Amino acid sequence: MSTSGNLAPRNVLVTGASGLLGGAVAELLAAKGHKVRTLQRRPGLPGTDFVDGSVADPKAAARAVEGMDAVIHLAAKVSFTGEWQEFEETNILGTQILLKAAREAGVRDVVFVSSPSVAHFGEPIAGAGAGKADPERARGFYASSKAEAELLALAANSAEFRVAAIRPHIVWGPGDTQLVERVIDRARSGRLPLLDAGAALIDTTYIDNAASAIVRGLERMDAAQGKALVVTNGQPRPVGELIAGICAAAGVSAPRWSVPGVAARKAGSVIERVWLAAGRRGLVHDEPPMTRFLAEQLSTSHWFDQRETREVLDWTPEVSIEDGMARLALHYGGGVAR
Repeated sequence: MSTSGNLAPRNVLVTGASGLLGGAVAELLAAKGHKVRTLQRRPGLPGTDFVDGSVADPKAAARAVEGMDAVIHLAAKVSFTGEWQEFEETNILGTQILLKAAREAGVRDVVFVSSPSVAHFGEPIAGAGAGKADPERARGFYASSKAEAELLALAANSAEFRVAAIRPHIVWGPGDTQLVERVIDRARSGRLPLLDAGAALIDTTYIDNAASAIVRGLERMDAAQGKALVVTNGQPRPVGELIAGICAAAGVSAPRWSVPGVAARKAGSVIERVWLAAGRRGLVHDEPPMTRFLAEQLSTSHWFDQRETREVLDWTPEVSIEDGMARLALHYGGGVAR
């Protein structure tokens, strides 16, 4: 990765630092010499300032942005199911509150961490650019709420208050509970089918690459402001190959049975409704085994043209999928670091 554009030490607030990606961003910023503050529900990384609270709380947001030069906003409700109000409160209203507090506190730069799902409408994506976020067409409450929040964030961009949106796609790596652990657990129990034989071609992003691209967005704000940029490894792979790699890293057998994608999408819609109703009665507290959105993600190709991202950020991924899988294997007790 080019070092041009690296910043002098600044005071940077990171929201959502308790998550895998937010924690990696906070660690990278601290390693680069920035003074990092986190806004979250539990103490942050050693050596970082910490504000206890939620982005949806105006008082907590005001405390968090006080004295900050920049904000990297990752806090979000991420789930395949749930009530709309939950997504709206954190992802939309929380973003509004944070932006208002940051502007009033004199913050100069904001990196809003978004998702390619804000512009994914269930159709295949093959080598496309970022596309415009569309809350009406985005699939599911998470994507719709993030789309609306991204539009709000980019609309706030100005010469005095610079905002960029970075959309890392399917982030994974050691310690990932959103993708890696779910794949391993379901493969181990025999509950993980391939959809359409796992043939859909998708991009993913290794955790270190996602973190470095987000920090790069801050370093390259002169070029990135007002833009939405999708970030990936730039190595599209069949879903089945990626799942097999994760399973191999953990020493479990990869799934060998396949379900038609069309059938999985229909079943996912039914399961999602049943799961949501059961959740309202307190009968379930985890993620459903399948939703329509998840079925679409696993059976529809979605990979992206990375030329604009790499040019604007002056950035390239440092960890390949192959090296990432080797690190994953090391994490689970096998393999050799690469």
